[in-house]
Amino acid sequence: MMKIRIAIISLVLMALLPTHTKANTPGGDWGLKARLGYQIGGTAPIGIPATIRSIDKYRLTPSLMAGVSVSMPIQSNWGLQIGLLFENKAMDAEATTKSYHMEVKKGESMLEGVYTGHIRQKVTEWMFTLPVQATYALGKKVTLKAGPYLSMLINKDFSGYVFDGYLRQGNPTGPKVSMGTGEDERATYDFSDDMRNLQVGIGVGADWQVSPRIGVSADLNWGLNGIFKSDFNTVEQTLYPIYGTIGVFYRIK
Repeated sequence: MMKIRIAIISLVLMALLPTHTKANTPGGDWGLKARLGYQIGGTAPIGIPATIRSIDKYRLTPSLMAGVSVSMPIQSNWGLQIGLLFENKAMDAEATTKSYHMEVKKGESMLEGVYTGHIRQKVTEWMFTLPVQATYALGKKVTLKAGPYLSMLINKDFSGYVFDGYLRQGNPTGPKVSMGTGEDERATYDFSDDMRNLQVGIGVGADWQVSPRIGVSADLNWGLNGIFKSDFNTVEQTLYPIYGTIGVFYRIK
């Protein structure tokens, strides 16, 4: 599997190497940009379920993106842009739940049932992402872009703890296990091994060329498949990675 991943990355890097050959299109040359950005968002279901009563805290995380993109004009104002990004999509949030299905570890015991109380959730996903986007130039400075992306995760974490609440084992009327606020009183969970290695999604955004070399960008990326494997059912809702990115870019060519 590792050899296959290295081969894919090598092929993409070769495709992204700058070229001085004129493109056989009405627009002329290829373009090459180096990109850097900060991402904010989270992994969330489509629509907040009744079992999640409120989002209590959301902490900013070092969710950074760096990479390059190659653009090619096709016809008139239309073009194609392909990128290779190294990025971290992370989230650190607290919520209040009621009858939320969970599997947690308290001490040496694994407990499964429905949980009512507070929960802290941390998500970290390091990945290589390949976006392929159609572009449309609005004049000389602004370019709109949209298209699919494929992400290959190289490190992943979905973990946290529950506190100041209780778990009903098995079902809503099962034995009650209380969770306190101290480290030795709360229960933990870790579903990292149940996360997918590949994610697909769609992104939309815009580039604004501020000067001949420097520009700013804004993007929204929405995962189309959940972050967990299909046979994972501890978390009942499908969680999608939804992140916005504010960035800068430098036009190399």
